Amino acid sequence: MESKNPVFSRSRQQSAGWAGPAPSPSQLQNMYDAPSYAQPTRPAYRTMTLDDVVVRGFLTLGALVAAAAAAWVLNVPPGIAIGAAIVALILGLIASFTQSTNPALILGYAVAEGVFLGKISSVFEGMISGIVLQAVLGTAFAFGAVLTVYSLRIIRVTPKLVKFGLAAGIAALGLLLVNLVLGFFVDGGLGLRTDSPIGWVFSIVMILIGCFFLLLDFDSIEQGVRQGAPEKFAWQCAFGLTLSLVWIYLEVLRFVSYFTNSD
Repeated sequence: MESKNPVFSRSRQQSAGWAGPAPSPSQLQNMYDAPSYAQPTRPAYRTMTLDDVVVRGFLTLGALVAAAAAAWVLNVPPGIAIGAAIVALILGLIASFTQSTNPALILGYAVAEGVFLGKISSVFEGMISGIVLQAVLGTAFAFGAVLTVYSLRIIRVTPKLVKFGLAAGIAALGLLLVNLVLGFFVDGGLGLRTDSPIGWVFSIVMILIGCFFLLLDFDSIEQGVRQGAPEKFAWQCAFGLTLSLVWIYLEVLRFVSYFTNSD
């Protein structure tokens, strides 16, 4: 039955005008066997994998731990430790704000930070035996807990959560700065770093903020792998993980010192 739809009628007329002689079976077979030169577009670089992040993470943390152990064994002077902390702060700020993937910059940060951590850990250990092991175990527990929470999607990283967490982190750093300045005029400043209920609560808040940053690191890694980020981005992920773990370790170290007998 002939369709009265003018669109279909016009399509048949055009097809009749454009169509040539029907191809023979041998021509169809040749067309089928001909190689296709249309290839899907692929990135010009190797994309990042989870293994890349793990390897870079072990390298960065390994450099930090090795430097910390050397500083502990060699008992570096406090002046060198403070200088290393300043260098680590500068390198860390550069790597953070420029989103650098330079291995030399990130490993340099890890070494400088390790020297500072080694010295401060030896000081705490000299005052309270066994506190460093407790802080390391506490940091490992926090890492495992955050990884479990993220893997099970108990807490989802949303734009609202990111804004809230970043605001809390900035506010905490601002309070630390005010506490430091007031400490020059009033003993203990605001009391944020004293063995008191205020100090205990503030340390817990700081640990939770560190765990929040760790949560962001896991999300950044997952998004990078999923979206095909360049392989070198794994260095930035490793830097973020190291930075968060250092934050948590220092806060756990301080918190444990409040409740551990120094005799």
